[in-house]
Parts: sequence; C-alpha cells; structure tokens
Amino acid sequence: MIKNTSDFDIERPRLTALATRILGSAADADDVVQEAWLRFTRADGIEVLSAWLTTVVTRLCLDLLRQRRTRPVTEDTNNVDSTATDPEADALLVERVGDAVQVVLDTLAPAERVALVMHDVFGFPFDEIGVAMGRSSTAVRQLASRARHKVQGGSPRDEMRTASDDSRRVVAAFLAAARGGDVTTLMSLLAPDAVIRADAAAQSMGAESSYDGAVAVATRFNGAKGAVAAIVDGELGAAWIQAGIVKVAFVFHVVSGIVCEIEQIADPEVLSVMDIHRVRMSPPPPTNT
Repeated sequence: MIKNTSDFDIERPRLTALATRILGSAADADDVVQEAWLRFTRADGIEVLSAWLTTVVTRLCLDLLRQRRTRPVTEDTNNVDSTATDPEADALLVERVGDAVQVVLDTLAPAERVALVMHDVFGFPFDEIGVAMGRSSTAVRQLASRARHKVQGGSPRDEMRTASDDSRRVVAAFLAAARGGDVTTLMSLLAPDAVIRADAAAQSMGAESSYDGAVAVATRFNGAKGAVAAIVDGELGAAWIQAGIVKVAFVFHVVSGIVCEIEQIADPEVLSVMDIHRVRMSPPPPTNT
C-alpha cells in the first residue's frame, strides 16, 4: 500500500482507546501509540493497515505489561484520563468492566489481560486476537476464559484451579513419556485429532506448518530431549532454551484430560512478551509390579 500519514491519524483514536484499556494508563497508551507511529513510518509492505497497527499496539502493550511485572510499581497506573479517549469507549468500559474490575485487571498475567480486554471489552474475534498476539485462537480463548474467571472470582476460580492442576498433570505425564520414548503413553494422552501448529518462525527452522492427528504428534515428540519443562504464561509447557535464551516454546491445550493442541512458537517478538520460566520436574513415582 502507499503510505499516507493521514491513514494513521484515522486509526489513532481506536489505537489509543485499545492501549488505554489494556494498560489502564492514558500516558502509557500515548507512548505506545507514538511508538506504533514511529514503526509505521519505517515499515514497508503493509497490506492491511488496521490489522498491522492492532498487532503492533497489542505486542507493545504486552511488552509494557511484562516490564511492569518485573519492576516495582512507582506510579498509579489505574487512573485513566477519560478526556483522552473516545466517550463511546468510556461508556463501554463502565458498562462492561467498571472501576473495580479495572483494579482486578492489574492482577492478571499480561497475556490474560490482553485477551480479556480485546475480546470482552472491544469485541475482537478470537482469531483476530490470535493474529495480534502471535498465538492460536484456541490459546487466546483459554487465556480470556481464565482471566474472566479470575475477574469474576467466587467458585469458578476453584474450578479453574482444578482444571489447571489437571492440565499440569497431563502435560507432565506427556513430557515424561516423550523423553522416555513411551509411545503408548503418548498416544493415550492425545486426542485422536490432536494437532501441533507451528508459527512461521518455527517453520523456517524446519518444522512442518502442522502435525495432524495423534500419530503425527506422538511421532514428533517421541524421544524428544531438547525441550525442557517450563511454565509458559502460567501453565505447564515446554521450551527449547539455548544459552539462557528461549528459542522455541511449546504451549499445550488440554481438554477433558487429553492434549488437543500444541502451539510451537519461535517468533522472537512473540516469545519476548510471554512469561516463560524453566521448571524442574520431579521424577514419576515407581510403578508397583
């Protein structure tokens, strides 16, 4: 497309409203949008400007949220200057989120917060959020659901904790079976239509775009020893780490006690805004014979 600065000006109010609601700070939102402007002026080959800018702003917000979690809070980031955003967006925020929930948003993991705000407040479809975050639509759906239960509180929170515990047990068993070359156990932990979806960066490293079916997924992981167990955005997964740098993350999506989908993420920009920490797995208990 031919670059026209007025096109960015048209998008600016929408981007500012989005960044403000994600970050809870009009000042931070202005900084994010200004950085998006600078990237816009340097970028070439933008096909769909609105989608490109949404992706840039979303990832900048994720990066800033992650930075906040790794440094002491020195200012109140919950005060939003309502005069700096669109009145219609303000009304929508009051109706759907409210001041009390805005405070709760600060307790969410960055990816959870972004998925929730983009879907529940702004109405983005999960597939569009997935593109913006560099994640699968399944992933952002689960992130938004997890965040929603945390915001609502009460008994659903216990249900989510139980589901998370079950998911961790399944993934731990899967990773142990993979390292041990136990194909039978791997197959038992996979849905028949399980799939691995690799992003473009992973494909450039030699991965197929997808591995479809339990057999293909089990074959892909059978005997795999390069990836180590890791907490990825709050859930147990795996990561390939080289010289202390995460090169590839594997995000598992578990439903009803079986693995349905695995994301293989190697895009450095996406990895940089994910919370990934290596964990030491306890060896499985000995089997009584």
